[in-house]
Amino acid sequence: MHTHAVAAPVLFPLEITIAMVYNAYMERTILHCDMNGFFASVELLEHPELKNVPMAVCGSPDNRHGIILAKNEEAKKYGIVTAETLWQAKKKCPQLSCVRPHMRKYKHYSRLINSIYNRYTDMVKPFSIDESWLDVSASLKLFGSGREIADDIRSTVREELGLTLSAGVSWNKIFAKMGSDYKKPDATTVISRSNYKDILWPMPVRELFFVGSASAEKLTRSGFTTIGDIGSGSREVLTALLGKQGGMLYDYSNGLDDSPVSLSCERQKIKSVGNGMTFRRDLIGEDDIKTAVVGLSDRICARLRNYELKAGGVKVDIKDSDLKTISRQKQLLSPGNTAEEISQCAMDIIRRTWDMQKPIRLITVTGISLCDENDPQQLNIFSAASADGGRYEKTEKIGRTIDDIRQRYGNDSISFGRTIGNDIGIDMDFHDEEE
Repeated sequence: MHTHAVAAPVLFPLEITIAMVYNAYMERTILHCDMNGFFASVELLEHPELKNVPMAVCGSPDNRHGIILAKNEEAKKYGIVTAETLWQAKKKCPQLSCVRPHMRKYKHYSRLINSIYNRYTDMVKPFSIDESWLDVSASLKLFGSGREIADDIRSTVREELGLTLSAGVSWNKIFAKMGSDYKKPDATTVISRSNYKDILWPMPVRELFFVGSASAEKLTRSGFTTIGDIGSGSREVLTALLGKQGGMLYDYSNGLDDSPVSLSCERQKIKSVGNGMTFRRDLIGEDDIKTAVVGLSDRICARLRNYELKAGGVKVDIKDSDLKTISRQKQLLSPGNTAEEISQCAMDIIRRTWDMQKPIRLITVTGISLCDENDPQQLNIFSAASADGGRYEKTEKIGRTIDDIRQRYGNDSISFGRTIGNDIGIDMDFHDEEE
């Protein structure tokens, strides 16, 4: 008689077991939804008279450095592209109608759009203000196939909000993203294991997600002219050519991306909050610079307080009229979220590192080293919070009072006296930066 040893069962934590079973027996269904000409489409809701004429959202039409942020289908016919300067676009289409951007309006619609996505799945990952990934793998029995869900979402957004989007459907995030770019506007493209080589591999390498112009040039010089060349090439050769990115691009071109789509409720930690702008005219002298810095710091601190965060340091980026940029930063004595301390720190950085009579084209002020405003702080005799008999606490209260007034009566209802009537373009529609 032969006896057989019975191996003891291997026990895994519950979450690992579920993930293993899921990956082994279920094909993921990922959607990437990309709004069509989002900024322009939102503006057309209020300006339908511009729908059939060339129209673009382009910063401030009064700004000499304005760029095209979005355009409608009529403007595209003239070859107008996003990120080109306003004067270049006007050369292509002198009759172009320009509309100023309204970031709060776009953020409002972005929230409405993502709330529609959440009707189909709780796994929604915004990629930008107008793009999101959705993992609908667990929703197929409720709403149908990936294509059916994408088509239903497109129909719902169109009917409820009057906006259109293009959707890509695949088993991974990279191909889903490329699918949403494949056919526009208002279309669904499915990229499957059986057709991805036919659809994606003939494309130039520049079309592969995360391939920049420098990498594309290097790849092309080395004989990789199409995405198929990368996918059918040697991973080792690509890694030798581009380092870690080369191996990543090989994986992406073969659909080997398994990065997850996080739950909507998982708030990504904000690492920095900044504001920057290109001014209507070059800044000359301390008075100009301080006006800009106070306006930028005011907006930053309003957002910090809204997020219940404080900045432990300040970073300043300056671009001069020759487009040369410097970046400097400094830690605060104690974390804060008032315009007074952020602007003072920023001005101290600028005075130490910049010739105040040299023209400035752009300034970005960023709050860094963020922490929860309710975290206990170690105070010292030099910190703002421990000095001047409670003046710091009063300044914080003033900031929150300003927030309340703006929330009730609008952002233009109260401002710092220094910024009122300025001619450099300071208003509440700065370019927001978060990481």
